[in-house]
Amino acid sequence: MTRVLITAFGPYGNWNSNASWLALVELTRHLPVSPQITTRLYPVDFAVVSQRLAEDLPGHDVAIHLGQAPGSTTVQLESIGINVSAAEVQDVGQPRPLAADGPVAYQSQLPLAAWANLLRDAGIPARVSYHAGTFLCNATLYWTHYLCERHAWPTRAMFVHLPLTAAQAIACADGEQLPSMPSTTAADALRLILEQLAD
Repeated sequence: MTRVLITAFGPYGNWNSNASWLALVELTRHLPVSPQITTRLYPVDFAVVSQRLAEDLPGHDVAIHLGQAPGSTTVQLESIGINVSAAEVQDVGQPRPLAADGPVAYQSQLPLAAWANLLRDAGIPARVSYHAGTFLCNATLYWTHYLCERHAWPTRAMFVHLPLTAAQAIACADGEQLPSMPSTTAADALRLILEQLAD
């Protein structure tokens, strides 16, 4: 049976909740029989995530990492992780590599375009994205590929950015009107992807 690791992030900054974790909680209410799923909640902390990935990835065929993307209107299937780390705002002008001995980038080997089409056919707005940013979401995707290559683990990986929930959008401190997506819809998107992995 295919073994899938699904990770999500907890609160950070001014966000008291995280759409990725809310979607994962919703997913676990009705988990499919197959594939075999392991879930993990990660803090928004570069050092901790790096360590946890090294512990959690072995033994899994696929890793699906989830994060929230304030302002996004779609489920974004991130294809590329780049070797750039800008952990803080002041790092943006002088970013550091995530892995000094790593390649410039890794690209997901999962069929993201087909899955984006699948989600859209089901009425869920989705697209393939080719830039996961330079912060922890990108780092998670990059480190996963780097660790799997370095240790010859066969895990294929992807990162999924999810829109905020309605409650998060309403609670936005600065009053900005942000798009949202119900956690149930985000969970449905994940179930459709998991169905493909079970085939």
